[in-house]
Amino acid sequence: MLIQKSSWQLLRFPFSVFLMPVYWFALSQLVYTNWWRAVLVFIILHVLVYPASNGYNSYMDRDETPVGGIKNPLQPTRQLFLITVVMDVLAVALGFFIDGWFAVGIALYILASRAYSYRGIRLKKYALPGYLTVVVFQGAVMFALVYHGAHATLSTNIPVTGMVASSLLIGGFYPLTQIYQHEADKKDGVTTISAWLGYRGTFIFCAVVYSVAFAVLALNFFLRLEPDRFFVLATCMLPILVYYFVWLAKVWKNPEAASFENTMRMNIIASVCTNIGFIALTIWNNFE
Repeated sequence: MLIQKSSWQLLRFPFSVFLMPVYWFALSQLVYTNWWRAVLVFIILHVLVYPASNGYNSYMDRDETPVGGIKNPLQPTRQLFLITVVMDVLAVALGFFIDGWFAVGIALYILASRAYSYRGIRLKKYALPGYLTVVVFQGAVMFALVYHGAHATLSTNIPVTGMVASSLLIGGFYPLTQIYQHEADKKDGVTTISAWLGYRGTFIFCAVVYSVAFAVLALNFFLRLEPDRFFVLATCMLPILVYYFVWLAKVWKNPEAASFENTMRMNIIASVCTNIGFIALTIWNNFE
């Protein structure tokens, strides 16, 4: 079967990079890692689960304005829906090669993602339920699944501070990814947390949540007697703060600065810096 250009585009494989920090964060917290399972977990999440979720969301939304890394989205076809179903089934099936708990967790994530986008439920229509669904499942749940799946003994003793920090990192960033879509979402009957807060409110809210996330990260590393690792991570994240405040100043003066282009720059800087920080800690953890 020839995969159509629109299907390739709307699966948004590159967008998975923006969701990768949670994977590396969980991996960096492991003392004993099973590397073949760690690789399989990565493939399940970033090659199957996340792209399928992106594709299904695009199939439901049928965006005509910029969305998640695509400035000019093509219109989806039935093929895209079928591909996402196949990818979901394959993801759960591969999950059983990790263990039953991991496969169930992946299935729950997929169901939550579908409830978020599906027109019959459409959690994304509601500011708080939609926000919490993303924060909990892309943050805490994914941290727990990666930690469990890649752990040498498949431990279910998941660090609570890691789960909380992951959700807060997602929660402190996600509203900024919605800030350029207020009008398009309004036409679609969707009220995002960003639209509910407004342009200035979104920046203030994200600053507060991100600050709490940093406090929990600090607690996590200090409890592990690893303050030096926290300072390495904080240093890697400095460019995020610089761009954030520069962008904040622009939006404060002119709301039109809350554009797709500026949002994508924020996404790229945040994901690259956070990934580098957690990858550095993962390497440090395994070669000290």
